[in-house]
Amino acid sequence: MRLASIAMLAVLVTPVWADVPGVAGVTVTRSAGSARIDVTISHPDTGWDHYADGWEVLAADGSRIGMRELAHPHVDEQPFTRSLPGVVIPAGATEIMIRTRCNVDGWSVETVTVQLR
Repeated sequence: MRLASIAMLAVLVTPVWADVPGVAGVTVTRSAGSARIDVTISHPDTGWDHYADGWEVLAADGSRIGMRELAHPHVDEQPFTRSLPGVVIPAGATEIMIRTRCNVDGWSVETVTVQLR
């Protein structure tokens, strides 16, 4: 099985009024039939009262193809990277999108687009 790795650095411009998690980087590692998505997130976590609690992988049409729950704050680990294996990317897809969430502000309205090779 041949692995193809695509490293992407994406910068998310976060509105100044929101504390939504920002995406600092995305790596997509494809293997037969699925992919592992590694997302690096930056967020001013303050503890259980306000922290980045998830991110999702979206197909180009906006449908969810993967979701990663974050079970605890990362106050002393910023930015931090978490992985999601087993993501099935639709055949012929040329891009995916990443959207983040925090337990106070909910889902970000912004997405980060990752071009696939």
